[in-house]
Amino acid sequence: MVRLSEAVKLAFASIGSAKLRSALTTLGIIIGVAAVIANISMGASFGQYFEEEIGASGTNFIVIFTQKNNVFGDSQFNVVENTNGVAAVSPLNQQSATLKYQSAERTATVSGVLPDYEEVGNINMEHGQFLTNQDGNVAVIGSDVAYDKFDRNLSVKNFIKISIRNVDGGISTQTFRVKGIIQDPDASFVSPEVDPAGRVFIPLSIMQEMQHRDDIGGFFIKADSLEILDRVTDDVDENLARSVGVPSRDIDNEDAKPYEIFNQQDILDQINQLSSALTSILVAVALISLIVGSIGIMNIMLVTVTERTKEIGLMKALGYNYFDILTLFIVESVIISLFGGILGVLLGLAASTAVNNYLDIANIFPISLILLGFGISFAVGLISGVYPANKAAKMDPVEALHYE
Repeated sequence: MVRLSEAVKLAFASIGSAKLRSALTTLGIIIGVAAVIANISMGASFGQYFEEEIGASGTNFIVIFTQKNNVFGDSQFNVVENTNGVAAVSPLNQQSATLKYQSAERTATVSGVLPDYEEVGNINMEHGQFLTNQDGNVAVIGSDVAYDKFDRNLSVKNFIKISIRNVDGGISTQTFRVKGIIQDPDASFVSPEVDPAGRVFIPLSIMQEMQHRDDIGGFFIKADSLEILDRVTDDVDENLARSVGVPSRDIDNEDAKPYEIFNQQDILDQINQLSSALTSILVAVALISLIVGSIGIMNIMLVTVTERTKEIGLMKALGYNYFDILTLFIVESVIISLFGGILGVLLGLAASTAVNNYLDIANIFPISLILLGFGISFAVGLISGVYPANKAAKMDPVEALHYE
């Protein structure tokens, strides 16, 4: 039986005799492997980035909101507040509003909250202070509102006018003194319900007065720890559902509840699902390139078999059997594909590093991805080489020696 070292030596000699053709053959493999590796690497990098960003909020938050009026009131607030594992909670009434400072008018989300929102939302103040129970018409401004929407002209002790549409269809307008500006958060939040940068906070009672309503639109809750976040979410959900009249048989039916509830982990899960789906689609597209590359290798190996017909006949005359010939051509096919795999891994690493550096996120490129790249190229080479190798191994030596 032919030795593997001999098969490798003959394969390199054959590849070397047609360098350009062999190089062009590997292009499909290079592009396919690079695309697969880069997409998986970037997907993992994005997943870790969002996980760190959400974790940087420092809050094990739970958000509850409803699109209907008169669902939540003080009794529901007490139910949430007294649920075991809840560290802090603030009611939350919010809607889009028009802000006017001097002659400039901008649109932003205004949230009516209680002072506990500072703890729940992990709010850090850059200037001034957050709301207190003694406050009247004062507003705390997110950094995006203060610095981006008003070009850094808005500062503490300035006065702004806030206008919102009330439940009667009219416009309610009141003047507020800016009490504080919130420090730009460490996390680039992905949900507006938990991002303070683009919002204006005013006392809940003033917000309700402007809205012409005395009910509560939702709750922002902080659990005691991340470890019990899911349990606290379930307990709050069950207690709240009972308090608003959801029948016991429908407690687990989300469609039967007049509100929505989600927590920090739910947001992360949705991001991971989206990232995985996108990565899968991109990898599937990349596999098309691998299929094209596989067909290219098969074609070039068939050409090689045709060109080496007399050589194959001579080998058989010298005693090479079916498996010897099969091994020689499969090894050559695998080596061509592995060349493409090596270059594809390097190209994929370079591409993912460049994109992640441009986006300023950590690059994740585990050893397993390198092994995956080699594994893919090995499998492609093996599969692509079977048919041409089998054709060569089955040649009749007499006919092969007389081939012109």
